[in-house]
Amino acid sequence: MPAGSERIGLHDIQASADTREIALQRVGVKDIAVPLRVQTRGGGFQAVQATCALTVGLPKEFKGTHMSRFVEILAEWQRRNMSGACVEDLVREIRDRLDAPAAGALIRFRYFVDKAAPATGAVAPTDLDCSFEGDIALDGTYRFTLGVAVPVTTLCPCSKAISRYGAHNQRSLITARVRCRTGTCTWIEDLAAALEARASCPVYPLLKREDEKVVTEQAYENPKFVEDVLRDCILYLRSLSGIEWFSLEVENFESIHNHNAWATHEEWVG
Repeated sequence: MPAGSERIGLHDIQASADTREIALQRVGVKDIAVPLRVQTRGGGFQAVQATCALTVGLPKEFKGTHMSRFVEILAEWQRRNMSGACVEDLVREIRDRLDAPAAGALIRFRYFVDKAAPATGAVAPTDLDCSFEGDIALDGTYRFTLGVAVPVTTLCPCSKAISRYGAHNQRSLITARVRCRTGTCTWIEDLAAALEARASCPVYPLLKREDEKVVTEQAYENPKFVEDVLRDCILYLRSLSGIEWFSLEVENFESIHNHNAWATHEEWVG
């Protein structure tokens, strides 16, 4: 061991006292890229590359927290199958090992779902941007939020109404964040399927000619403004007994404008 590298006598500056009397709500690490295994609805797991942010609340008497412990914890969790329910265990471990009054974890990842084309049944994977977010507040209350972004198709009702033939459509994105009541959960696959059903038509990764005909006609017969999609998604989430809070965002990547149409909403349920 090189001279001067002995652990005995190394001063821990982070654990020293701070006299400014300011507690910090969140300190930690962000943008940590790690491989994780996410549980699927079918009982297996999917290997994903995740980007994580881990935080704790820092009491006013401490100068800093031990950043390396966050990375150690994540390294251990790489060997486990993770679901939304597991995030609470992760956050509690962070809080306990860093001796903190509050803790949080935000895990973003791309999740793949097999999707069959509407006519031929041809199957290919489609990717969804997802997130698991868990927080333990100062009073010990735990909250979990699932995030899913779902690509869809929308067709403009106004364009259809004023045109002798045809109507313009566009790819759109529905982004939902849902907070489940204690003891309940929502699977990524179920939430994504339900949200895309509120659009003019789903987006498919693989389409043959027969499928493209179905998709084109389905969208044409189901025109929706961005506001229509948002309201229909709101009604759906309100109908779920396990949801206590949600936020929604719908964005149309317009095909005939150099700007996007956008609508957003959030509310507590019940």
